[in-house]
Amino acid sequence: MERSVKRKLLHAGGWHVVRRGAKMLPFGGTAVAIVLVGSDIRRKGVVKGLINSGIDAIPFVGLAKNGIEIFRGDFIADKDAKKKNER
Repeated sequence: MERSVKRKLLHAGGWHVVRRGAKMLPFGGTAVAIVLVGSDIRRKGVVKGLINSGIDAIPFVGLAKNGIEIFRGDFIADKDAKKKNER
C-alpha cells in the first residue's frame, strides 16, 4: 500500500515539473501555456488564471517567470491556497 502512495506522489510531482519545464520553452512554451489555460483557470480563478497564462505565453517573459517560480513558488496564488491560509 505504501509503495503505491509513493509512486502516485512521484508521478504527480514529476508531472508538475514536466508541465512547468514545458512552459519554459521559448516558443513551444506558448503552445503549452495555451493548452493549459483551463487548468490555470480552475486553480487560480478566471481573472488570475488568464493573467498567469498570458504571462506564460509571452516567449521570454514566461521563461523568466517560470524559472523564478521553480525556486520561489507561484507569483499568483491558487484560490485554494488563500482558503488554507485563512483558517
